[in-house]
Amino acid sequence: METLVLDNAYRPHAVVPWQRATTLLFRGKVEVVEEYADRELRAVSLRIAMPAVVRLLARMRARKNGVRFSRLNILARDKWRCQYCGVRKAVADLNYDHVVPRSRGGRTVWENIVTCCYECNARKADRTPEQAGMRLLRPPARPAWLPITMLHLGPHKPVPAPWTSYVYWTGKLETP
Repeated sequence: METLVLDNAYRPHAVVPWQRATTLLFRGKVEVVEEYADRELRAVSLRIAMPAVVRLLARMRARKNGVRFSRLNILARDKWRCQYCGVRKAVADLNYDHVVPRSRGGRTVWENIVTCCYECNARKADRTPEQAGMRLLRPPARPAWLPITMLHLGPHKPVPAPWTSYVYWTGKLETP
């Protein structure tokens, strides 16, 4: 059984085992927002409803170096959209592109990487967008923050009912 952890603004932050959520509760780090109706923890003289959703009481501190540079965070910053043609595609159909190619001194940093579909990447090749006659939708920049991009529950695992008010989807939910 897992527990959804929200930040202090009620946004999804993480999914943790119920044992970790209970530890955070006893340490005064979280408050229980929702409980599993049919589950409880029992000890000799103690009964506790199993936490389904908890909220962090303290505000999240920003990372010292800002948002971590990763492929997933680049995709999230660019909203899973090719920055040349503007088409939103599946993650498997997207790559990232160096605006100034590495062969011309371009570095792999926030300010030089954009999400790109394979077709536009092949068309741009080893050139700058100007040389390839292409235009960027938005210039790449280091984001100040990113929303949570994914809560991994495992294949064919349904979202628990107490979580539905706190987890948002951009796609269609399907029952297996």
